[in-house]
Amino acid sequence: MTPIKPLPLEQDIETKAVLKKLSKANTALAELKGVAASIPNESILINTLALQEAKDSSAIENIITTHDDIYRSDSITQDFASIAAKEVHSYAAALRYGFEQVRTQGLLTNSHILHIQATIEENSAGFRKLSGTALKNDATGEVVYTPPQHPDEIIALMTNLERFINDDELCDWDALTKMAVIHHQFESIHPFYDGNGRTGRIINILYLVKQDLLKIPILYLSRYINQHKADYYHLLQATRDTDDWQPWLLFMLDGIEQTARATIVLVGSIKTMMIAFKQKMRDELPKIYSQDLLNNLFRHPYTKIDFIMSELGVSRITATRYLDELIRIELLVKRKIGRENYYINTALYELLSNVHQK
Repeated sequence: MTPIKPLPLEQDIETKAVLKKLSKANTALAELKGVAASIPNESILINTLALQEAKDSSAIENIITTHDDIYRSDSITQDFASIAAKEVHSYAAALRYGFEQVRTQGLLTNSHILHIQATIEENSAGFRKLSGTALKNDATGEVVYTPPQHPDEIIALMTNLERFINDDELCDWDALTKMAVIHHQFESIHPFYDGNGRTGRIINILYLVKQDLLKIPILYLSRYINQHKADYYHLLQATRDTDDWQPWLLFMLDGIEQTARATIVLVGSIKTMMIAFKQKMRDELPKIYSQDLLNNLFRHPYTKIDFIMSELGVSRITATRYLDELIRIELLVKRKIGRENYYINTALYELLSNVHQK
């Protein structure tokens, strides 16, 4: 097993091809940052898109759930439609926690990473202390890669990675190059018994926020990785075997560019839909229209009476009346699932579901 090299690497990995791709990826990311700033309430995108990312990232680990199960689960009351939906909500909670830490502290530390993984896995096992971890081919069972085994080596490499994440003076690579290298390094260290993939994908987006390439965490690479899963795993290992970073960097930068462009379209569609809802509510329900009520319908594709009560500070009778009126003008559809009534923004639900299927 080739030992993992600490960062920064001595070789110059920003080849001509990489620099060309960096230019395109950075342009797309800057556009996305601008488009996202045009949505009046950032929590709408954070909530809606974080659950999309959580669903896709979990799917890479074969945790499969439906949009229905995710949206009718309530993480506040810990009422989940399925075990898989609960795992998706745990991932989204870990992402939100990490975002708050990076936004307030400007740092992404090992303490944060440990907390993120503990939230995803709902345990506090911490970094691996026992040897025997090996990554195997699912189909054949053969060992593909053996990560560092000794706890001291894992801690030393994670300490080095923490410094590389937070000290911009260590090397002058572009931030997107650094993100791709950080992801590769983290997955190679494989510091946890479980949850390494999902934690690593959260680190990706938090690093972009930390470097101010995005204000809010809305660029999610999991769907791209899921669509190119075989290439992703092949390139992770090929880079370890050959020390040739160009194919891995081009793959990740391509993912950033494609995902940014797709997210620009999605955010634009959400914005257009919000404007149409706002117009209809103002025209037909001027007495109950408020920006808070509009925001609620886009923060929760499946809203509930309780959500309206808590977010608008109104009584149950008032919340129910609001929702009934929104059904009357055909902005929401009511569905009873189990004992609970859900009020579904079908236009938003279909938009998110269709994006997912493309």
